[in-house]
Amino acid sequence: MSEINTEYLHRYLETLKKSYFLLKQSKEGSIDYEMYRNSLVKGFEMTIEQSAKLLRKKLAPYFASKRAVDSLTFKDLFRYANKHSLFTGDEVERWFKYRDNRNSTAHDYGEQFASETLKLVDDFVKDVEKLIQVIQND
Repeated sequence: MSEINTEYLHRYLETLKKSYFLLKQSKEGSIDYEMYRNSLVKGFEMTIEQSAKLLRKKLAPYFASKRAVDSLTFKDLFRYANKHSLFTGDEVERWFKYRDNRNSTAHDYGEQFASETLKLVDDFVKDVEKLIQVIQND
C-alpha cells in the first residue's frame, strides 16, 4: 500500500492550533477575538473534511472496491475504523460529536455554534493527532 500524504491535514491542524492559541490571547468581543474565532471554526471544518478524506483512503484496502468505500457516510467511516481496531468506541463517539458540530456550523453562523466548537477543540486536536498516527501506520 502506498503512503497516504497527511501534509494538508498537518497544515490544517497547525492552523487550527495557532488560531486557538491566538484566540485565547485576545480580549473577548474584540475584532482580533472575532477574527481568530472565525479562523478556528473554519479550520475545524476543513480539518474534519480532510480527516474523512484520508480515513477513506486508509480504509480502502478493507473493501472490495473504491466505489464501496466511497459510498460510506462520515459516521460509517469511523464505525469501520472501530471495527478494524483503528479507533476505540469512545474515540468514534467523539468524532461523531465533531461531525454533528460541523454540520451545525454549516447552517448556523452565530455565537452559539462558535462557543460549542470551542468546547470541543482540546479533544479534537488530540483526536486528529491520533488519526494522523493511524493513517501513517502500515
